[in-house]
Amino acid sequence: MMELVCPAGTPASLRAAVDAGAHSIYCGFADDTNARNFPGLNFSREELASGIAYAKSKGAKVLVAINTFPTAGNEDLWHRAVADAEKAGAHAVILADLGLIAHAAERHPGLRRHLSVQAAAANPDIINFYAETFDVKRVVLPRVLSVQEIAAINREIDVETEVFVFGGLCVMAEGRCSLSSFITGRSPNMNGVCSPASHVTYAEEDQELAAKLGGYTIHRAAKGTPAPYPTLCKGCFKVGSRTGYVFEDPASLDASELLPALSTAGVTALKIEGRQRSRAYVAQVVRNFRAAVEALEQGRPVPAGMLAQLTEGQSATAGAYNKIWR
Repeated sequence: MMELVCPAGTPASLRAAVDAGAHSIYCGFADDTNARNFPGLNFSREELASGIAYAKSKGAKVLVAINTFPTAGNEDLWHRAVADAEKAGAHAVILADLGLIAHAAERHPGLRRHLSVQAAAANPDIINFYAETFDVKRVVLPRVLSVQEIAAINREIDVETEVFVFGGLCVMAEGRCSLSSFITGRSPNMNGVCSPASHVTYAEEDQELAAKLGGYTIHRAAKGTPAPYPTLCKGCFKVGSRTGYVFEDPASLDASELLPALSTAGVTALKIEGRQRSRAYVAQVVRNFRAAVEALEQGRPVPAGMLAQLTEGQSATAGAYNKIWR
């Protein structure tokens, strides 16, 4: 059975994911070391240790995301995160920065290392480099690969592969996107936050509700209709004579119908995005995907469209897995 890797932004979400059938849960510390560093989310050292104990008691594993890039002169924060994850009993750490991976391999050789999607490792050569040099056991593949390309990679590596199958999509420039920083001065790669809430405002203008980020209007909604969260890559802008989504449409990834193909392609683990989501959301998504992977394992049809109501704007896409634009 393919492993189901599920998000937890809070201790309550971790327990909900475990109880709903997650095989593994990924989470992070409440600081700049993880790429979901939002207020009110993430774990203290004590909460992580308690969460790991709960997961282990139910037969699940906890993976700690330390997947941002250390800033010069402040590497100790990231080094402590790796040490504390091991001390708490984490099954693995998810790392992106080359120097931090080298540090973990040298100082914590017994701690399993996974390569974050933020490392953007998208070909066999780079994946084999990480495996041979730092004994990386698993790579989270970037969301730019088709199913056929994933299969081709798996034929040339001896490393587990993990792919995203549900949740929010970005512009698929993992580890390289700095759009948010141009407006807010903070980016997911360096500070663990994209479009931080501290820079978000809403204002009524000309009978419309304007959603703003850092003082810039990202989206306008008709009065009385919900305004989306102002994420720059999903903003609606006027370019020349055209008004529309310049970077990306506001849609969620849903690859549930591709689970049989991903299994055939040699994928080890399926990842759900959503550490900033509620525990109710996490529980519902995990239950549905656990039912799907069990159906696949037992040779039964995988349920289709099972989570349409939870997608962004109730609009879903298979993303690059199909690459229909080619």
